[in-house]
Amino acid sequence: LDGKAIAADLKTSVKKQVENLTAEGNRPPGLVVVLVGENPASQVYVRNKRNSCEQVGFYSELIKLDEDTSQEKLLGLIDEINTRDEVDGILVQLP
Repeated sequence: LDGKAIAADLKTSVKKQVENLTAEGNRPPGLVVVLVGENPASQVYVRNKRNSCEQVGFYSELIKLDEDTSQEKLLGLIDEINTRDEVDGILVQLP
């Protein structure tokens, strides 16, 4: 089993689906990543997710928060992001 080849095939398939969506006048899928803190492993993970979004044509946005961000502030931000029409998914990456 060649995982890299399978991943490449999946990305190609998703990219074509996104192109078909936008050709029909629809918006591309959107992902907002909320990165809390400066954990190097989290930064790599988030960067890879954003690169994948770019490769397939998704809308992607990164919001960085300090490590000491309160749960209340984080939940408020998630509530705000949930109201945005261009967003279909939210990834919260904590330290």
